[in-house]
Amino acid sequence: MSDQPAAPHDHPNLDEHEHEHEHEHEHEEDGHAHGKVFGAAPMGRAFAVGIALNVTFVVVETVYGLLAHSMALVADAAHNLGDVMGLCLAWGAAVLARRKASAQRTYGFRRSTILAALTNAILLFVAVGIVVWEALARLRSPQPVVGLTVIVVAAVGVVINGVSALMFRSGKEHDANVRGAYLHLAADASVSLGVVVAGAVMLKTRWWWLDPAISIAVSLVIVVGTWRLLRESLDLALDAAPDHIDVAEVRAYLESLPGVRESHDVHVWAMSTTEVALTAHLVMPSGACSEAFHRELDATMRERFKIGHTTVQIDPAEALEPCALTPERGGRAC
Repeated sequence: MSDQPAAPHDHPNLDEHEHEHEHEHEHEEDGHAHGKVFGAAPMGRAFAVGIALNVTFVVVETVYGLLAHSMALVADAAHNLGDVMGLCLAWGAAVLARRKASAQRTYGFRRSTILAALTNAILLFVAVGIVVWEALARLRSPQPVVGLTVIVVAAVGVVINGVSALMFRSGKEHDANVRGAYLHLAADASVSLGVVVAGAVMLKTRWWWLDPAISIAVSLVIVVGTWRLLRESLDLALDAAPDHIDVAEVRAYLESLPGVRESHDVHVWAMSTTEVALTAHLVMPSGACSEAFHRELDATMRERFKIGHTTVQIDPAEALEPCALTPERGGRAC
């Protein structure tokens, strides 16, 4: 059963001992049960609004940060600039992912969303590193800060980044690319909120060291929150099975199907941040594989496991020689 060209994994040519069932699905138009097609109109508007708001705020925050002598504001502006680049990258990947496949790129550009999510995570860590470096230097030599200016500008940042983050909230649980954008904006809102607190305290106490200290504390919180995105996007880039799929459970289901004696060479991987594919070899008697068998398999993979692209190869149980990819013949025991 297949709804895409053969997966980029071990998959020998089909012969008289093999059976493959094909079923086409309108993925580019309809999306999947487990997540929205990234780059659809609502997300496109979210990116456009988020980028426009943040570009404007970067300029305002930089100018007032310099005028107020606030390291926290300037560092936050640099962080926001990195996030603008990350949003542009994620939006570009979303647009590429909707391009149709070609003879050479049989999966199209879906994987660009995974690369964008990974790059976004790396950008976040780089931005945090820059903020911490500058803040440590300022800790050694605290500078007077115009507290009221810091409070007002940072409060505007909380509103802008908070509203922008909310636009991506609906898709963050199902799409690592959307989650990357959401985390960027939520992190910026957190940083700005920390700056508001620091400005208020400095206005009363003149503890100038709070300005860089708050920057460091919030940066550490961002690192903790970004670790999941980095790990997940790196796993997806390396063809690991997505977190929501238990491969052992998938294999158990395959081997529970009527007529199936065993399964081998089972692979589950992410084609993009919203689409999952599976290939597997099933050992079963010749003639036991019916149209109803394929319909049930296809429906279960979509509804239970959220796998939208399924390809199975049937290895006849009566074959004199076992499949070359079985574990006993050197194949991977997966």
